Amino acid sequence: MSSRERTAADVSFVERHGLWSKDQFAAAAAVDEAIEAHQLEVVRFSFADQHGVLRGKTIVASEASRVMRGGCTITTTLLAKDTSHRTVFPVFTAGGGFDMPEMQGGGDFVMVADPSTFRVLPWAEKTGWLLCDIYFTNGKPVPFSTRKLFRDALARLADAGFEFSAGLEVEFHLFTIENPRLAPTDATWPAEPPEVSLIAQGFQYLTETRFDQVDSILGIFRRDLERLGLPLRSLEVELGPSQYEFTFSPQSGLAPADTMVLFRGAMKQIARRHGLLASFMCRPRVPNTFSSGWHLHQSLVNQKSNANAFVSQEAGQILSPAGRAYMAGLLVHARAAAAFTTPTINGYKRYRPYSLAPDRAIWARDNRGVMIRVLGQEGEAATHLENRVGEPAANPYLYMASQIYSGLDGMAQKLEPGPSADAPYEMKAEPLPKTLAEALAALRENALFHERFGTGFLDYYFKIKEAEIARFWKEAKDDDPEITRWEEKEYFDLF
Repeated sequence: MSSRERTAADVSFVERHGLWSKDQFAAAAAVDEAIEAHQLEVVRFSFADQHGVLRGKTIVASEASRVMRGGCTITTTLLAKDTSHRTVFPVFTAGGGFDMPEMQGGGDFVMVADPSTFRVLPWAEKTGWLLCDIYFTNGKPVPFSTRKLFRDALARLADAGFEFSAGLEVEFHLFTIENPRLAPTDATWPAEPPEVSLIAQGFQYLTETRFDQVDSILGIFRRDLERLGLPLRSLEVELGPSQYEFTFSPQSGLAPADTMVLFRGAMKQIARRHGLLASFMCRPRVPNTFSSGWHLHQSLVNQKSNANAFVSQEAGQILSPAGRAYMAGLLVHARAAAAFTTPTINGYKRYRPYSLAPDRAIWARDNRGVMIRVLGQEGEAATHLENRVGEPAANPYLYMASQIYSGLDGMAQKLEPGPSADAPYEMKAEPLPKTLAEALAALRENALFHERFGTGFLDYYFKIKEAEIARFWKEAKDDDPEITRWEEKEYFDLF
């Protein structure tokens, strides 16, 4: 049948709404071939929700090609949930609490696969995987899609003549599950977290002997991550008990955020299949464990010259004017951006003075107590910024979008970052928020983020995070002020 003879019913959702590029159509054809070549039995269609957690459906292989082009419906209530998986919007009222008819009544939205993200999962038998974008059934993009928000930030950056480049440095904990807590009495909401033991003791940072003790375990993850095609660079023993760090080589555009989403999902799934629990909760409620961070290494690439825009051509300057202004923007907007870089109540337990985590918006070349380190030498092609502020549970699309918008604002205003904290460290600087509530208050007052993310999205984000905070104060008010059981139940197994 020719394209002219096709009826409206023959036209796919993707075609009807013009949702794929020519490259994506070509990638979809390659996915069809791969499903057959690998004799796959199922394909998982997943999207990253407002918390950066993967949700979706599993489709049998015989239906995957049609669903890839026709979309996969899924309930809108998934977009209305906080970190306890509770729906915090009145979805059965007019507009669903969003003043949007598409969101009322718990109706459907549509996952549309990005065929360029296709993977065969090494740990799941005959299983493929696709990351999806989300649309309403009328073809309009869902305004709460954090992947779309990051894509919008990348487009604004491209309009300014630059491409985003980022490498990941992610700390996490790995435990042995002693009791998965599957008794019916443990199925509270949220559920009782698994009881765990360590896979190694701590306080032997980067020692080869300690690494060798867990090499057979970490090797399982290394092999599967490499088979996935993720740009794994190093595996490291961190200071705390059962704490590790994986780093990834720089990637451009959407790729580093997609990598973070897939990395976290892969680690948690692989771990469970081996009786382990991988947790990206910042500071677990496990005795003697340490806080984990997510350091984001970033730079800009000039689209015309394909050169690193942060490389200095001036004697005595480690960063170019663009690099200094970008860094200044990160510092100026750090308090508001904390709501995205550190989006959990638990994450603020990490910000402490005179530690390896920052407590103020300040920069340096060789000081691991600051928020931003400038890495590289004068004129070095790999010069970039390391922002040490993030927690590993952060939604990567919002984290990275906040960096781009902050940096672009610094460049537009030609800001200067001020003196470094290399020596002395004691100098005035804006303190980072001490709580999630303080970060949300700073975000409310930030005109740049209201303009760039949109007030509609921010109001949505405030509603979800404030529901989380309200439950915390109601349920954890008499608990241990250090790390509460509420935090453990809320975050330990989710992230």
